[in-house]
Amino acid sequence: MKKQTSLPAEIARSRKMIYKLAKNDFRTKYAGSYLGIVWAFIQPVVTVLVYWFVFEVGFRGGEDTLPVPFVLYLIAGIVPWFFFQDGLTGGTNAMLEYSYLVKKVVFNISVLPIVKIISAAFVHLFFVCFITVLYCFYGYFPDLYYLQLVYYWAGLCLLILGLSYATCAVVIFFRDLSQMINIGLQIGVWLTPIMWVAQDKLVNYPVIHRILKLNPIYYVVTGYRDAFIYKNWFWERPLWTLYFWCFVAGSLWLGGTVFKRLRVHFADVL
Repeated sequence: MKKQTSLPAEIARSRKMIYKLAKNDFRTKYAGSYLGIVWAFIQPVVTVLVYWFVFEVGFRGGEDTLPVPFVLYLIAGIVPWFFFQDGLTGGTNAMLEYSYLVKKVVFNISVLPIVKIISAAFVHLFFVCFITVLYCFYGYFPDLYYLQLVYYWAGLCLLILGLSYATCAVVIFFRDLSQMINIGLQIGVWLTPIMWVAQDKLVNYPVIHRILKLNPIYYVVTGYRDAFIYKNWFWERPLWTLYFWCFVAGSLWLGGTVFKRLRVHFADVL
């Protein structure tokens, strides 16, 4: 029984060290550049502006049926995707990046994926504040529905953690996995209704829409938009919510199992 609960216990015991490592990871990521950590915020902002210009101005992708301007719809969906993307790629490469710590017998390597997720969360928190200010600028002010952003963010963190424990363990033995994940993320951003409105585009394709809803990130993206735009609570979609948490629980179980099985070989391979 102790072996089954060792991973959560290790994380709990190392919480202070996790936070310190996450702050250091965030600071050193852009060390040596003139603008430093400012680059962590510039790149996502530029990406949002490019997408907005292409779909709203270039292709006229904004939908007349939206209750808010297209840029608000876009940014509410793309910000959680940015966090998922940064957290998963960082967590996947955590063991490779901190290989010098993995080789230390006394170091608790199970905290490294969490360090990467918290490091990505610093940027995510900034963008949630940025979205809130942007919505206020357009006349949409915070309300009680914003509270569920914490719920969706926590669910996304657990999802990333479960996936990262599996991928960071496997990538040590199969380095091509990192490139495969990058390709998957490039495809996933288009399959997730972030830059297009599923209710409009898939109205005649209900089966395809149901298949796309199997993507757990779709649930989170919809949740962020419910908080900012549509004003729905997460319990109003009970079956989808149940599916999401079953997926998260399965990811945590699988990721923890794979990590425990392979961790004894990390130092030898690295």
